[in-house]
Amino acid sequence: MMKQNKPYLIAEIGVNFYDTAKIMEIKPLDAAKLYIKKAADSGVDCVKFQSYKANTLASKNSPAYWDTTKESTKSQYELFSKFDGFYEDDYLELSKYAHSLDVDFTSTPFDYTSADYLEKMVDFYKISSSDLSNLPFISYIGAKGKPVVLSTGASYISEIDEAVRTLQDSGCEDISLLHCVLSYPTSSQNANLNIIKGLKKIYPKLKIGYSDHVMPDECMTTLTTAYLLGAEIIEKHFTLDKKLKGNDHYHAGDPKDFKRAVDNFKLVNKLLGSEDKTVLDCEIIPRKEARRSLVLTRNIKQGETIETDDLIAKRPGTGISPKYTNIVIGRKALVPLNEDEILTWDKV
Repeated sequence: MMKQNKPYLIAEIGVNFYDTAKIMEIKPLDAAKLYIKKAADSGVDCVKFQSYKANTLASKNSPAYWDTTKESTKSQYELFSKFDGFYEDDYLELSKYAHSLDVDFTSTPFDYTSADYLEKMVDFYKISSSDLSNLPFISYIGAKGKPVVLSTGASYISEIDEAVRTLQDSGCEDISLLHCVLSYPTSSQNANLNIIKGLKKIYPKLKIGYSDHVMPDECMTTLTTAYLLGAEIIEKHFTLDKKLKGNDHYHAGDPKDFKRAVDNFKLVNKLLGSEDKTVLDCEIIPRKEARRSLVLTRNIKQGETIETDDLIAKRPGTGISPKYTNIVIGRKALVPLNEDEILTWDKV
């Protein structure tokens, strides 16, 4: 079961901790735990890793599809081979550690073996955009009865439909779709955040979110905008140092970025408030003082009839409202009235 925070924020740690382990000269497992702790301190709801073995994920001839000026490795197989050292016991330890910090845990499985051993550890399955057309694998995961979050990068609606139907046919009842652009990094003009609204219209019964690869600005505008457009789940790569070379550091957010995003979400939730229009407690006094009442333009004797020209609408609104002007006109003053006096019903 996933937390119910709005939005649900996933720190995609992926395999970034391997580079940090080298820099800090610590074990990868210790670096992974450090990432979890820093992400938890930043206020995320979930930490996510990636579970794979290079020899079952990519052909040795698979070319790079990322920005090679940021990550110079030319082969997918070569890159993935650098970061596939974890096994079932490692992920189990990370899962327990994350849960001890009251943070959800998941890891994207890229093969059937990892899908099996992750079942007892993850709060939900995350399926990568790269496996959206891998329908047998999607069906296998969907049949496990856990919630599934599916990224939709580089796909057509017809392909998303196939994947969603496959999950539903396998018995999966809790499906979320993440708008995603499969480009590392994604330029601002290619973010296409309005697709979030489009997916919500097409799939009104599913939770819709956003998986981000845009390089973060200091205000975390991209994630905040995605939330304002209706993203219920937001995923972004997480690093402890955006200046580290290789893999996903260069388009990730660091703890400071994630903390700012969380603060933005909290502020947005305060700003959005309720859809029910009513008078707020903070408006009760201003409502009375800033509205208008019927006020006399001259002195009027007791028993004299009040005419149209005798009235003007002025603040405060503690007397007879101007909407009752036609009712007041033609009535007689019950007591002597002075110019600029606020009319009340006991006076006419």
